Amino acid sequence: MRELMLALSAGSPEPLGVSLDERGVNVAVFSRHATALEFCLFQGEVEVARIGLPERTGDIFHGHIAGVKAGARYGLRAHGPYEPRNGHRFNPNKLLVDPYALALDRPFILHESMFGYDRAAPDKDLSFSTVDSAPFTPKAVVVAPPKTELRPSFLRFQDTVLYETHVRGLTRTRADVPKRLRGTFGGLASAAMRKYFKALGVNCLELMPASTSIDERHLPPLGLKNYWGYNHVAFMVPAPHLAPNGWRDVRAATKSLSASGIEVLIDVVYNHSGEGDELGPTVSFRGLDNASYYRLRDDKRFYIDDMGCGNCLALERPHLVRLVIDSLRAWAEYGGVQGFRFDLAPAMGRLPAFSSAAPLIAAIDQDPILRQMKLIAEPWDIGPGGYQLGQFPAHWGEWNDKYRDCMRDFWRGNSVFADFALRFSGSADQFWHKRPSRSVNFITAHDGFTLADLVAYERKHNEANGEKNRDGISENRSWNHGVEGATTDEAILAARLQDQRNLLATLVLSHGTPMLSMGAEFGQSQGGNNNAYAQDNEISWANWGKADTRLLAFTQRLIALRRELRLYAADRFFTGVEQDGRVDVQWRDERGNEFIDLDWHDPGRQTLMVLLAVARGRVALLFNRGRLPVSIHLPEHGKAWHLRLSTSTPDGQGESDRTGEIGPRSVSVFTDF
Repeated sequence: MRELMLALSAGSPEPLGVSLDERGVNVAVFSRHATALEFCLFQGEVEVARIGLPERTGDIFHGHIAGVKAGARYGLRAHGPYEPRNGHRFNPNKLLVDPYALALDRPFILHESMFGYDRAAPDKDLSFSTVDSAPFTPKAVVVAPPKTELRPSFLRFQDTVLYETHVRGLTRTRADVPKRLRGTFGGLASAAMRKYFKALGVNCLELMPASTSIDERHLPPLGLKNYWGYNHVAFMVPAPHLAPNGWRDVRAATKSLSASGIEVLIDVVYNHSGEGDELGPTVSFRGLDNASYYRLRDDKRFYIDDMGCGNCLALERPHLVRLVIDSLRAWAEYGGVQGFRFDLAPAMGRLPAFSSAAPLIAAIDQDPILRQMKLIAEPWDIGPGGYQLGQFPAHWGEWNDKYRDCMRDFWRGNSVFADFALRFSGSADQFWHKRPSRSVNFITAHDGFTLADLVAYERKHNEANGEKNRDGISENRSWNHGVEGATTDEAILAARLQDQRNLLATLVLSHGTPMLSMGAEFGQSQGGNNNAYAQDNEISWANWGKADTRLLAFTQRLIALRRELRLYAADRFFTGVEQDGRVDVQWRDERGNEFIDLDWHDPGRQTLMVLLAVARGRVALLFNRGRLPVSIHLPEHGKAWHLRLSTSTPDGQGESDRTGEIGPRSVSVFTDF
């Protein structure tokens, strides 16, 4: 493509981004403080045209360039003041990715040229780099908007069993997934994985981030890269290594999974960008208009960092509200996902104080497409007022870390039954204005120990991350059964497996929406690493070769039982009051006596019986966290009780009867039908 073949005209400020038509492309880019914006075309790594956008409407620079065709590769350059102390970091030597790009020609590989300052200079980011980053920066690709296939959420929250997973890590070593598909969206939706999800009983995948991201600057020198992907640069570009064919791969995967009755949610990260703090690279937002895209401190050289990731995007501002809404709609319409999990979601509501009616949250709830999606907030960050559990709109789900902490404490003997019952019942203290299903209950997630490691390590072991084991949280509420990590002691291994079954049973049988983390169902270990964000290797990948098939079979049985019994189909909080001759819940001791106040708050009490009324009859759940077997007496009511599940044996069958006993450290389920 030669520059003289191109014809420039005023174009339009709408739509934002690069829009293809029969004559060429319309280019429209937001920047409040730039003095000029350039559209740069490339053949290979050679820049063959640099075209200044001729018009400006408000804060939108725009122009129409005739002769540019689909498949053309481009980037942006922005001119303006380089005044870090005033919040401005314009540097036209840095090629920038269009925030509205729909495709990139390759993944990001962090390079020295991408930094807007001279990293060797004594004044660091106050210096100015004259090195052109274009040869090393991925180029956006001109594409027509992908085919729209909107697939709204089709599962009620109360019917949902979530499975948090990583697109790459899940299938990277899975032998029955075609090799060419392993680690991609194609592998995620392969016949083998669809069969696996159906057999396991999960019906909603919560995928870790899948947009294009960049490595933090400390990782390449360590020979590591950001595996998790919480460091986005291009919100509307599926990560090339996960979706080699871009949106087509995402759309094909979600369509196939939907046809199998499995929803797909995407973890989205809008609280910060991958450009990091003042010493980070200049690859998009920072170069286009640093002062408009980011929240800055009083000394505008520095960034507010409520996320612990170096910066905060200014999500209260209209242009960012629009960018987020447009990117969410892209994943819904182009990718066909059924919902979103919002990382560090309080950032979406800061004005700067948190409000559930903040512009971005309100815009999501008012959008005719997004309000049909399943929405889940991670309701905390590290900024002021950053803990907002239960404060998101009533129809949103929320990750419930109080549930996680309580159930870990319960099984290690550090809590009382009053705490257990509150969390088991759906956390009405936090979600009183919602439905209990909006409490997304979890014991483990990507961030922290795996389930197998939770009962095998008392201390984190993150040495492989190259940060001298300083990263990751130190208080894990974990236990190791007397030996730290790997052991050949059969008794310890059996005890650890039983505690995994106990934790799984507690999670799946609780009121709320259960979420399993990848590999919890078969004993996945990370060797005690509780922050494996930089481990794109066997540490983090699902280790199918070492999967515990007995634990997997137990988990399948457990989830099937929850679904069969329809424990919480009504999606209402317990009342404990008799209605139509039935009481929805009764709390009793192992002998069948009603709990009294002393029982609720006795730290030495080890056993609880929960009687639930369901459509077909009654269900009795027995929890024994003690080290000894316990004799039980289920209520006499003219019907025989049947043992349906026990964690005392690897297969969950167990051996007990109405007047028998339950084993030490166990969960049992009985029904009278």
